[in-house]
Formats: sequence, C-alpha cells, structure tokens
Amino acid sequence: MHEEIATVGLDLAKSVFQVHAIGADGKVIVRRQLRRAEMLKFFASLSPCLVGMEACASAHHWGRELRALGHDVRLMPPAYVKPYVKRGKTGAADAEAICESATRPTMRFVAVKSVQQQAVLMLHKTRDLPVPQRTALTNALRAHLSEYGIVTGQGLPA
Repeated sequence: MHEEIATVGLDLAKSVFQVHAIGADGKVIVRRQLRRAEMLKFFASLSPCLVGMEACASAHHWGRELRALGHDVRLMPPAYVKPYVKRGKTGAADAEAICESATRPTMRFVAVKSVQQQAVLMLHKTRDLPVPQRTALTNALRAHLSEYGIVTGQGLPA
C-alpha cells in the first residue's frame, strides 16, 4: 500500500498530526491522524516520496527527521497554502491543501534549516526580545517621573 504514495501533505501539531497521501495519479491513498510517537515509524515504512509541510513551529525539526529517512521535504509559508484549503479549517483539510500546494510548479518553498542555523536565529531573537521591553520601561519611568516634575530627555543615557 505505502509503495504507491507519491506525495504526502502533513499538517503539524503538538501531539496529533494529520496525514493526506496521494499516489502519482492523484488518488487519495492515506488520510489519517498520527500521534507524535507514530510519526517516524509511519514515514520509515514509506518509500521515499515528496512530503509537504507548512513552515511553522517544529517544521524544521520534522523536515530534518524526514530527510534523514530519504524523503524530499518541502516547507511552504502558511499564507501560500491557505488558498488551496477547500473547506473549513481542520487538520484534514489543511493536510489536503498542503499536499496539493506541494506539487504546484510556482510554489515558493522555505529551506529546511539545520540545527546550527536555528540556534543562531534563536540567539538573535532572544537578544532582540528585551529591546522593546527596555524601551517601554524607560518611557513608563519617564512618564512617572514627569508626574513629580522631573523631566528627562528621550532615550537612554550614552
């Protein structure tokens, strides 16, 4: 059964994932849910195929895992997948839309990031997090001080 699968649309979640798999002829072969513990076992049982996912939280992790199993993984921005959703916002509908959009010739894909690339991005994001908080705190402190007649210039002292 799994040998026939050409393309898989995988809707990622925290613990229950939705799979929509089609054959080369476009016929639906698998439409089911997988628990986190079943993911690698399921994909290890498949012949290498195209696996599409939305580029969201955990997509790069699963992309690396599925590539290690020999699959061709394509990540797509969620905004580019949305037009392919035919009905309501459900995991099954999203997986089907992901499967459909992964095969589009004009689709734009996001590269699967390595662990090192993700670590560098995380470091930059973590460093940038306190900047707006510091600005808000400085502005609030200036406003409170002005209530007591203490007026200071904008910005932080050099």
